[in-house]
Amino acid sequence: MRATFLPVARPWIGEREKQLVLETLDSGWITTGPRSEELGRRVAQRVGMPHGIAVNSATGALHLALAALGVGPGDEVITAAYTFVACVNVIEHVGARPVLVDVEPDTLCMDPRAVERAITPRTRVLMPVDYGGHPCDLDVLLALARRHGIAMVEAAAHALGASWRGRPVGGWADVTAFSFYATKNLTTGEGGAAVTADEALAERMGLLSLHGMNRDAWKRYTDTGSWYYEVTAPGFKYNLSDVLAAIGLGQLEHFDEMQRLRREHAARYDTLLADVPEVRRPAARPEAVHAWHLYPIALELERLSCDRASFIQELRAENIGTSVHFIPIHYHPHFRATLGHAAGAFPVTEDAYRRAVTLPLFPGMSGEDVEDVVAAVKKVVAHYRK
Repeated sequence: MRATFLPVARPWIGEREKQLVLETLDSGWITTGPRSEELGRRVAQRVGMPHGIAVNSATGALHLALAALGVGPGDEVITAAYTFVACVNVIEHVGARPVLVDVEPDTLCMDPRAVERAITPRTRVLMPVDYGGHPCDLDVLLALARRHGIAMVEAAAHALGASWRGRPVGGWADVTAFSFYATKNLTTGEGGAAVTADEALAERMGLLSLHGMNRDAWKRYTDTGSWYYEVTAPGFKYNLSDVLAAIGLGQLEHFDEMQRLRREHAARYDTLLADVPEVRRPAARPEAVHAWHLYPIALELERLSCDRASFIQELRAENIGTSVHFIPIHYHPHFRATLGHAAGAFPVTEDAYRRAVTLPLFPGMSGEDVEDVVAAVKKVVAHYRK
């Protein structure tokens, strides 16, 4: 057993992030301002998009995208049954109907064949979810959206740094939402961003992100601004503070190094777990550059005499933290009641869920940490092997 607990994720905050935060505090400008604007711009540039808006969360980015697209009552939005609840919440927030589809068995990303079957005349948006940092089949999904005249809003909370067929995630959809939550590949503690090639959409999302006030209303407290502003739409308070944006700007400076370490740790897991048939390793298709936000294994329960809950409990006893990504949407009481899906509606999702265990993966891990996790997994497997 490890002497100390290894969490499933831990942010890597360096001296540069601390320096930029202190500079922001010393500047006297700590709410939304120039650093937030810069972060949005630089994230957009990183993925090859002309427009980016830094906001308080990926949830906020998704909500802003649907609102800016005019999605509302009577409309349908297709998304994955195997995702975090934020994706479905924002669909309900705009008054639209969430339409869930199953995922592919290998990547656990939205199945394009299921999407095609789910499209109706009421479909307004496809919302693919890049599970664990592996991109969806974005070219196929985008072609589907274009053929049916509907928009694509990508839930890429896990996927900054990923790419599909040589194009970065963020460079495919009409709007892409990234998360900068504490556990994500780039963090601001709480935060996110929306990127787009559409200037009108960017303008609308920016306006809605701060109470619906006209463009650059945040400048009203600067020497170039005016006290006067106009509200042109009933907006939200989804803005990101400059203090948090400063952390993100520091993270961007060593983002490539953090991604390199994630890839190395994932590759090490792959190598060390290759001889454990009771554990299915996460997929990485050749068309994809995986962001490796998560390292989710699937237990071959038919080979084990325990269930997933016991497996997690045993790893915790070995001082190894884990998580489960995700509880299927239709398993939650609210959506079970409102969407009416019974157990068995999404067989791939449901099978993935009962097997899923997310192992620790973060840049600050050492090679010894990875080896400790694998040793614990092998110990538990050996105990429960049939």
